Amino acid sequence: MALTGSPSRSRSRLSGVGETYRLNTNPLPPHGARVDLPGRGSIFVRSVDGPSGAIPVVLVHGWIASGGLNWFRAFDPLRRHFQVIAPDMRGHARGIRSLRPFQLVDCADDIAALLKSMNLGPAVVVGYSMGGPVSQLLWRRHPERVAGLVMVATSARPVRSDLASRVFGDFMGGAGLAGRIPEAASWVPRQVARLASKPREQQRAGSLSAWAQAEIRRHNIRHLIEAGAELGRYDARGWISEIDVPTAVVVTERDRAMPAGNQLAMAEGIRGASVHRLDAGHLSCVSPSFGHAIVTACRDVAERV
Repeated sequence: MALTGSPSRSRSRLSGVGETYRLNTNPLPPHGARVDLPGRGSIFVRSVDGPSGAIPVVLVHGWIASGGLNWFRAFDPLRRHFQVIAPDMRGHARGIRSLRPFQLVDCADDIAALLKSMNLGPAVVVGYSMGGPVSQLLWRRHPERVAGLVMVATSARPVRSDLASRVFGDFMGGAGLAGRIPEAASWVPRQVARLASKPREQQRAGSLSAWAQAEIRRHNIRHLIEAGAELGRYDARGWISEIDVPTAVVVTERDRAMPAGNQLAMAEGIRGASVHRLDAGHLSCVSPSFGHAIVTACRDVAERV
């Protein structure tokens, strides 16, 4: 898909299923492996090789997701152009387990350590929802590791208002403290419960549904709650304009969790950011058109690196 105009004025509308990127029914992500990060823990990473000399793309998943769940639609189309790396964040699926409270900065530092361990040059970092703040922090704390940014269904302030963020952060922080008590360990966020409650007839071995449920059951509940508290406190509006690498923002136009206006406000605050509109809600990652959207945005950024 050709983009015209200056980067700050570039627009593309992505909907339906592109012929080139049509995916098989129920595609599963590639297998992964653990990478030991000295002093940090063992991080689980799914990766696929791209063309020789391809720029690496790091896929950073959202809250209550995983590298596989969030990006299963994107691996195949991305590998035609990039080397693809998708780690599980702390406490999510097979991600690092720690007695430390979950912090977004730790996730950013984990990715920097992973890129160093894999001896990879600066990467295009793609952040979805919670992955947006992680990607932003990775650029801020480790700019030498970031060649460009793609932010999807996210913003500089994930929770909509100051009051809502305080309430959400306080509530989730208290729940996280309670989650350290063994008796409270059975608490499960509603989002997880809904995703894990498919009818038994849909749980056939090898199905996408069964695999997704198994991924979700691996989450560490305390870390999920603490991650929610972190999102409630996060606010990058004071420095988001300092981002100085090529950036694309994929706006999910029917998003009720992350309103399109908030996403567009972030894009307007980043000099030269291109905007790509996706006719979908916050769970756009399950749509067959999702991989096409991510490839388009990543190629846009790579061409400007």
